[in-house]
Amino acid sequence: MAKYRPTQKQYDSGQTITTKSRYGSHADMVVELEELESIDFFGDRVIEDYEVVCKDDNGYYVTLKSRLDNRLADPNRYSSRRH
Repeated sequence: MAKYRPTQKQYDSGQTITTKSRYGSHADMVVELEELESIDFFGDRVIEDYEVVCKDDNGYYVTLKSRLDNRLADPNRYSSRRH
């Protein structure tokens, strides 16, 4: 007689993703700097020419322009050190 092995249930966190991917940064996530000045996002931080500010489901973060739409995970997006 064969042993019964219960199947493992899939874990559902209940969080929906509204961006193209879970870990990558995309051009449609970039926020204009004029929008952020009204909420005092920067403080002492200066955004360089090679950086952009993006917004995802968890809030705002600063990343490099070279990280946009390159099909790789963006460490600035999934980092615990977000702005």
